[in-house]
Amino acid sequence: MYKLEVDKMSCGHCVATVTRAVKALDSDAKVDIDLASRQVKIDTDAELDEVREAIAAAGYPVLSAA
Repeated sequence: MYKLEVDKMSCGHCVATVTRAVKALDSDAKVDIDLASRQVKIDTDAELDEVREAIAAAGYPVLSAA
């Protein structure tokens, strides 16, 4: 499981876009987003670098990852 801080998320559309970006890599991924804290928890088999790049390509920079 990855825990990311993702910048520029402010609404439901942002949540949907980030979720779609992750699911494009792994359709079985579980994505939990706390919009208020900009925290994204992702349970996936995809590599962290791939996940970060997919989210950034969707327009949402990843500030930190654990």
